[in-house]
Amino acid sequence: METELLLTGVVIGLLSGFFGIGGGTILVPVLIMMGFDIKSAVGISVTQMVFSSLYGSWINHKKGFLNLEEGLVIGLGGFVGALGSGWLVSAVDETLLESMFLAVIVFALYRFFRAPEYGEISRDGHDLSAFVLAGTGAVIGLFSISMGIGGSILLTPILVGLLHYPLKKAVSAGLFFVVFSSVSGLISLSVAGQVDYLHGLIVGVASLVGVHGGIHLASLTGHTKHKKALVVLYLVILAMMSKKVLGV
Repeated sequence: METELLLTGVVIGLLSGFFGIGGGTILVPVLIMMGFDIKSAVGISVTQMVFSSLYGSWINHKKGFLNLEEGLVIGLGGFVGALGSGWLVSAVDETLLESMFLAVIVFALYRFFRAPEYGEISRDGHDLSAFVLAGTGAVIGLFSISMGIGGSILLTPILVGLLHYPLKKAVSAGLFFVVFSSVSGLISLSVAGQVDYLHGLIVGVASLVGVHGGIHLASLTGHTKHKKALVVLYLVILAMMSKKVLGV
């Protein structure tokens, strides 16, 4: 089992760096297929996200892709919202959690199909107030961490599809958001006794190996190809979770 988890961590790190995700969108379904129940998978996933998001955000900042001002506002909102994840995971049964996860993927896929093609246009203005950005972060933080995902799977489509962020900056903002939501979620889930620390540490440390390569690959990929790759990612996750939840 440990060897499989190490290899899984490396792959998750690569995907995390390239797509700007915490990794939970892939890791949770994979862990479920490996035999973990949804709640154990969530705890392992959140632990891993702390590692990949911190390292990945540091690299993105060095490359100039990360807008710290807006990232901090949304991230702090996510931190507050994720504090309620331990309660939500404890209070909601597994079937409902899995159905919520599936709904998140469907929404993200819809937003990316509707996103404009001029995603590389720079966006320097602040169209939304700090209150709205923080509130959005709080809602995403609560529900995403409860499903074992960092929130970027929701945040990135919103930034690109609704606020017209350049894709690469949206991806970087999404990964930075995961720093706040995952740390907060780990605290909340730990208090609720929902974290498998050993397996989470194995996957988390292994994921660092792939993060650097994933970010470098993303920097070399054009907007259109990057967006298409994200859509493919969502379709794969949707298929995996549909099989689990709906038995199709």
